[in-house]
Amino acid sequence: MSGEGLTVRDLRVSFDGFTAVDGVDLDIGPGDLRFLIGPNGAGKTTLVDAVTGLVRASGSVRFAGQELLGRPVHRIARLGIGRTFQTATVFEELTVLQNLDIAAGAGRGPLTMLRRRGSVPEPVSRALETTGLTGLRDRPAGILAHGQKQWLEIGMLLVQDVRLLLLDEPVAGMSHEEREATGELLRRVAEDRTVVVIEHDMDFMRSYARSVSVLHAGKVLSEGTVAEVQADAKVQEVYLGRAAEPAAVPVPEEA
Repeated sequence: MSGEGLTVRDLRVSFDGFTAVDGVDLDIGPGDLRFLIGPNGAGKTTLVDAVTGLVRASGSVRFAGQELLGRPVHRIARLGIGRTFQTATVFEELTVLQNLDIAAGAGRGPLTMLRRRGSVPEPVSRALETTGLTGLRDRPAGILAHGQKQWLEIGMLLVQDVRLLLLDEPVAGMSHEEREATGELLRRVAEDRTVVVIEHDMDFMRSYARSVSVLHAGKVLSEGTVAEVQADAKVQEVYLGRAAEPAAVPVPEEA
């Protein structure tokens, strides 16, 4: 695991004169389960876009000793970096197993990837077990529940041996049970990988984050454990306090 952390220095992204990411520094260690939180427009998704090569940026982003900025998207992916988007992108007509097989088979021909196998490759079998989808392996992805599609997409990254997973609001629209199952999945994944989660669900963040970075107006406002970030007066003022005002304390009646 040594050397597989993400190091971001003075990252800046601008669009037509608007600075979306304004000098961000981040140190995300190997095996961390880091949550990026902040108001809409704070720069969270743009930061991940810069890490994965989808937008041009200045500064430095290094993973496993390699500079990422300036590399094309596919070369960044080959370094073991994968991401999900808010809407799961799976092949809905194909089965769960076929989706994983295709993801695992970059470089193989399409007929080879889609043929019925006598046995399931070990990485695919592990991904099915990790994501809890073993019992659904022969089901078309299109009829999976919302949460199951997200788990399949994470599984498609696992079979590619992705070492850094960047997940954009993975529990958006999920039921309470699906959120809990996803949190446990992220814990399992982060046992031997680095996971970064963009999230708006504060209850989910409190339950599963190992560390938190709060972004505001393109800058890092606060960092630390969940308890440290929640206790930060700046965070309470610009984000947590605005997102969820504390309930009024009832005044006891006089006897």
